[in-house]
Amino acid sequence: MAGATVTATDDTFDEVVLKSDKPVLVDFWAAWCGPCRQIAPSLEAIADEHSEKLTVVKLNIDENPGIAAKYGIMSIPTMNVYQDGEVVKTIVGAKPKAAIERDLSDYIA
Repeated sequence: MAGATVTATDDTFDEVVLKSDKPVLVDFWAAWCGPCRQIAPSLEAIADEHSEKLTVVKLNIDENPGIAAKYGIMSIPTMNVYQDGEVVKTIVGAKPKAAIERDLSDYIA
């Protein structure tokens, strides 16, 4: 599979994220955000390694401001974990892959 992350938009968010049968990590990012670019390879690796338990979705806040506003995303990178249509965890800021995996341990263990 080329690139394990999934891209969501304001139009596809409900289908891709809220109706998923497994937890979804949504990375709220923008092209101009340096820290967002820093964590992108880590998120890609997490998506590859944990695809059976977790879906990693990227949402560009510049192109899809509606969802970012709906969930009160004030700074990026922000990652929300959604389970059964609800936000169950929020991770703010760029972190090393191991730290992100620790934050996700409830969902990928």
